[in-house]
Amino acid sequence: MPYLTPTEWVAVYAGINILILLWLAFMTVGARRSQKVLMGDGGNPIMQRAMRAHANAAEYIPAGLAGLILLAWLQATPVWLLHAAGISLTLGRLLHGIGLSTGERNAGRMFGTLLTWIAFALMGFGLIAVAFSGAL
Repeated sequence: MPYLTPTEWVAVYAGINILILLWLAFMTVGARRSQKVLMGDGGNPIMQRAMRAHANAAEYIPAGLAGLILLAWLQATPVWLLHAAGISLTLGRLLHGIGLSTGERNAGRMFGTLLTWIAFALMGFGLIAVAFSGAL
C-alpha cells in the first residue's frame, strides 16, 4: 500500500463516511417503499428509525469531517491522533447507523455513540492543543 499523507487519509475517512450516509439514505427510501409512507414518518416506527438513523449521521458526520480536515490541515502531530479520531468516527457512525436501524436499544447504538463521542473529544482537544502549541 502506498504511503498516504494525512490529507489523503482524511479523504479516505470522508469517502467512507459519505458512503455511510448514502447507505442510510437508501435504507430510508427502502423503508418508505416497504411501509408505503410517501411523506414524513407516517407515525410508523420502522420509518421513524430509518429516518432518525440517517438524520443522526447527517448531524454528526459533517462536524466530524470538519475536525479531521482541520487536524490534517494544521499538520497536527502525532499523526496517530488523526487516525484514532478518523477510525473512531467512521466505526462509530457505522455501528450507530446499523444499531439505530435495527432497534431501539442495542450494542450498536451504544458503542456507536461512544466511539463518535471519543472521536469528537480527540478532535476537540487535539485541535485546541494544536492551536495553542504555536502560541506557547
